Amino acid sequence: MSAWRSVRLLMLVVSAMAVCAQAQADSDFKPTVGQVGKDVVWVPSPQALVNRMLDMAKVTSQDFVMDLGSGDGRTVISAARRGARALGIEYNPDMVELSRRNAAAEGLSDKAQFVQADIFETDLSRASVITLFLLPDLNLRLRPAILSLKPGTRIVSNTFGMSAWEADETFALDCNTYCTAHLWIVPARVEGKWRLPQGELTLKQAFQKITGTLLNGASELSIEGRLRGDEIMFVAGGVEYRGRVSGNTIEGMLRTGGAASAWAARR
Repeated sequence: MSAWRSVRLLMLVVSAMAVCAQAQADSDFKPTVGQVGKDVVWVPSPQALVNRMLDMAKVTSQDFVMDLGSGDGRTVISAARRGARALGIEYNPDMVELSRRNAAAEGLSDKAQFVQADIFETDLSRASVITLFLLPDLNLRLRPAILSLKPGTRIVSNTFGMSAWEADETFALDCNTYCTAHLWIVPARVEGKWRLPQGELTLKQAFQKITGTLLNGASELSIEGRLRGDEIMFVAGGVEYRGRVSGNTIEGMLRTGGAASAWAARR
């Protein structure tokens, strides 16, 4: 054997050994509670709370779930068990590889996928459900992007809130730490003036809460109501208005006493 072939064979052997050593190192990686990450330290969500968060978001096989800061992958994998397609966004490449192995071990690699990326540079528009276990200041940084998503997108967070954006639902699990789940539903954007047969509707919006006036001739009625995704409800002058928002149109039913009739408004 020539000296060149011997050197080349030795290089191939050394390279193969390095690859095997790296694979062994990757498979040996075990996260530790409190390990430092890019934005937060890693603390796993209790599985019971993960299940409750997915219950609150009503996750089904029709959903695309995105977990921001997916850690060891348990939330993504739990969503995949329900038939959903789910994607974990995680900055730590070791955690990404660990999550992929965990998903593969359950035969869920086709539905539970993971990428190494920065949550603040990630396109969230595909998600119908977003899950979070981040600190309040990080939730606040994400809030503008979340509010720009399609109305009806469900957001669930372990423990931490969204500042002035109050949760639509909150559930407290009977455990010791990190035991609260919050749900928000991205509201339609309705602020402005709307025309309807009953007059001019002027709406002001603070997240899912709405106030304003309904002006009909000389009569001006105060209104108060709320949104749940693209569903709107408010009361004006004792009349209950319910409808669904689609861009610059609202259509629904109004109820006066026991009588109901259709109504529509356009902006």
